[in-house]
Amino acid sequence: MSTLFMSLPPMSMLAADELHDIAPPLDYSLIPPWLIFVATFIILSIAGLLIWMYARRPKPARPPKLPREIALEELERIAREIETIHPYRFSILVSDILRRYVTEQYALPVTRQTSVEFLNTLAKSSPFSDEDKSLLEDFLNRCDLIKFARYEATSADSRLLLEEAMRFVKGGQFALV
Repeated sequence: MSTLFMSLPPMSMLAADELHDIAPPLDYSLIPPWLIFVATFIILSIAGLLIWMYARRPKPARPPKLPREIALEELERIAREIETIHPYRFSILVSDILRRYVTEQYALPVTRQTSVEFLNTLAKSSPFSDEDKSLLEDFLNRCDLIKFARYEATSADSRLLLEEAMRFVKGGQFALV
């Protein structure tokens, strides 16, 4: 019996003969791989170009600020510096802001006229209410007093000028020119 077992091949050899090696994967793609890479590169390049063009597109222009907005911003800016600016200099700054506002908003030649000339022009015809005329006249007279009569103004006078200018600009909701 022992010869019988000797003549038979071992079991492991039979099992190995029955099992076949794994076949390599088959390429079922009808499109060559280099064409896939080229197409991917082109698609990504186009996508990048579109993103770049979108990012660089011209932005819509902002509408210009209205003279009232500009004047209020300038008045608020100098209001923060009211304690550090000398009252004489402050009166000039506030007067310039208000005169520029009236010139730009109402097309009146305030920046090229003296206060007296401007007030005489307003007396004849004016886009302002009586209250606003009175406020503007008071403001211009105070500024002239500080600027030309060398009135010794204080920061309280500066605050009063600022309040009058703010009231005039905020209250001037008339028909725009």
